[in-house]
This record gives sequence, structure tokens and C-alpha cells, in this order.
Amino acid sequence: MSPKKIDFLNILIGALALGVMFFIYFPMAIVVLYSFNPETVNAFPMRGFSLKWYETMAQNQSLLNSLKISGLIGIFGTLMALVIGTMGALAMNKFNFKLKRTFERIVLLPITLPGILTGVAMLSFFPLLGISISLKAVVIGHTTFLICLVVTQVYARLKRLDPYLEEAAADLGSTPWQTFWRVTLPNIKTAMIGSALLAFTLSLDEIPITFFLTAQDNTLPIEIYAMLRRGITPEVNAISTLIFVLSLVALVLSVKYGERETKIV
Repeated sequence: MSPKKIDFLNILIGALALGVMFFIYFPMAIVVLYSFNPETVNAFPMRGFSLKWYETMAQNQSLLNSLKISGLIGIFGTLMALVIGTMGALAMNKFNFKLKRTFERIVLLPITLPGILTGVAMLSFFPLLGISISLKAVVIGHTTFLICLVVTQVYARLKRLDPYLEEAAADLGSTPWQTFWRVTLPNIKTAMIGSALLAFTLSLDEIPITFFLTAQDNTLPIEIYAMLRRGITPEVNAISTLIFVLSLVALVLSVKYGERETKIV
């Protein structure tokens, strides 16, 4: 293939990529823009800029309470997934067993299944375990699909580690626990941090599982959905902008740690 054709294909692929990015993120840019709209009705062009709706949002107790609930669910769900997922990845890396390859694919099932199916399944199964429909059930539900994110990223990192590092530590007199803290953990911490940030971001905007498992307390996505059913209110644009910025920061940090991990390897 001639250099001119290659350059044309690169330009075409770049233009298509920009078009896709524009299609995905332009609506979010409009939401961010309208969050500074001084008027109640969203209309363009706007007549100035104002922080009015951020002040209104700060006075909306139900919205702030739902944000607090979402944050707590995200933190506890992420911590539980981080602990369980890391232990699972360590076990998968250390032991060989039958159908291991099949298990490596099955572990992704919770995040590939439709959320509504997972929610209905948990709604039917949790009462059999004595777990009532509550925020506790929501945390457990979020943990189930967040675990697979941690397992896959930490396991991928472990597979790239030199298998002789642990043997060398043992030869130098380290116990298994000391080997984990001084050798294994420093080498997988970037993968753990990156997966935790990604898990927290996904937990913040999860709706189907939360819808089936929550009782009276709404998370932020469900609260916003309820508000939209009564008509769009401008403070929704403000809270959506804050969540967008928070999610963007978490994703950027996740990518940053992933790149650092690649450089280490």
C-alpha cells in the first residue's frame, strides 16, 4: 500500500474517531453549559452565566442525601470488591485447577449480564439468605459486579510478574506474609488503585440493580430519574456536571495508574 493511501486511511480513521467522540460527549457538554444558565428554561443562546443552580442544588436536601448515599455505597462496595477481588486474583494466579480457563471467563459474567436480570435474580435470592431489601443489599449487589473488575485487572498484572520473585524472597528467609507485603503488593498496587477508581465510577451511576434492591433511600441516579419524571429542573444539570467531573477525574487517574503499571513492566 502506497504512503498516500496510508496517510488517507489514518486521516479517515482519525476523523471517524473524532466524530464518535463528538457524538458521545457533545450532549454532556450541553449539560455542563446549561448548568450555568441563569434562567429556568434551557434555551440557546443563554443570556449570561450564573451559579444560581449550584446554589439551588446545595439547598436541595434530598438530592444531597442521595449523593451521600451513592458515595457511601460506592466506597463500601469498592472496598469489599477490592479485598475479595484481590484475594481471588491471587488464588487464580497461584493455583492451577481444572476448568481454570473457563472460570477466568465466567468471572466476567456479573458485568456482562443485563443489570435488570441481575437485579431480579438478587431480589429473589436475597430474602432466602435473610437479607432484607435495603442499602445493605445494594452494597452487596454492587460488590458482585465490581469484583470482576478488580479480579481481571489484578490477575492480568500478576500474570506479568516474574514468578521467581516470590521464590527469591522465600530463599532469603521471608515468610509468605512478608513476601506478599514486600514483593507482591508493591507490584500490584497500581492495578488495585486503577481498578478501585474504575469500580467506584461504575458504582456511582448504576441503576438497574439498585432499583430492585433499594427500599426507601434513593441513590443519586434514581433520585435524578425521579426528578426527571416530574420535569427537568436546572439543578439536575448542576449535579450532573459535578458527577461528570468526579467520574472524569477518577477515569483519568485510573488510566494514569494503568500507564504507570505498563512502564513498570
